[in-house]
Amino acid sequence: MATLVPPHSGTVPPTDPKAAPTQPEKVDYMNLPCPIPYEEIQREALMSLKPELFEGMRFDFTKGLNQRFSLSHSVFMGPTEIPSQSTETIKIPTANYEFGANYIDPKLMLFGRLMTDGRLNARLKCDLSENLSLKANGQLTSEPHMSHGMVNFDYKGKDYRSQFQLGSGALLGASYIQSVTPYLSLGGEVFWAGQHRKSGIGYVARYNTDKMVAAGQVASTGIVALSYVQKVSEKVSLASDFMYNYLSRDVTASFGYDYILRQCRLRGKIDSNGCVAAFLEERLNMGLNFILSAEVDHKKKDYKFGFGLTVGE
Repeated sequence: MATLVPPHSGTVPPTDPKAAPTQPEKVDYMNLPCPIPYEEIQREALMSLKPELFEGMRFDFTKGLNQRFSLSHSVFMGPTEIPSQSTETIKIPTANYEFGANYIDPKLMLFGRLMTDGRLNARLKCDLSENLSLKANGQLTSEPHMSHGMVNFDYKGKDYRSQFQLGSGALLGASYIQSVTPYLSLGGEVFWAGQHRKSGIGYVARYNTDKMVAAGQVASTGIVALSYVQKVSEKVSLASDFMYNYLSRDVTASFGYDYILRQCRLRGKIDSNGCVAAFLEERLNMGLNFILSAEVDHKKKDYKFGFGLTVGE
């Protein structure tokens, strides 16, 4: 005898997932993420397109005295460009030694650098509270009108950041950036340079996901900066930027890459002015890195090559 299955026995026939309409994910605008600081709006593009290029030989040695305090020694030998009215680049050979002291604590960081040419650079970052931090940097030199200093107060809110700046030369500035959606943040800034009697305003926008980052910046000083970074994988990123000054009518576009291998990191770029650059960091051993830097400017016929070693963590 055949067994009859009742019509409502609990067995549900399979359904086509494409046939069922998907509900859009609701955005909780009361719990938006905190945006990155205003001055770091294009940090992913700068990592690929603005590596620390140099010419000549560089040697850096860092020795940790304890978990918080360390000393550093840096030696640089290579040419230095000097200003010239001609189109040709004029270089003079130089050699510099730099002594540094670093103090790193979860709530306090101090960095000091003293160079043989008499310059003294210092940086400070101190967390005054869970949301408020103080940043300061300064440079002292024997050259007239070259010493300067800057103090920043950064406040980190739940879904926004604000900053107030006070610098030498009667420089005052303030910035604010707000998360509008989980991926989009908008911000603005104002500044006043009392020494030069100049003021200005600026606006920024940043859209970032797990695969891409797009940022734009416009300022009354004439700068329009656009950047885009595509994360091809966890180890490969492609970047491009567009710089336009509507006061001087200067335009520059560049394209770069950032490739992280198992023991090295390779970055490079090419721009619309005919400048090609590459920067390689190779990890030879624990605490030992080898650096190669190269830049070729076809328009100015300027060629730069540098190599260096970094010892210590």
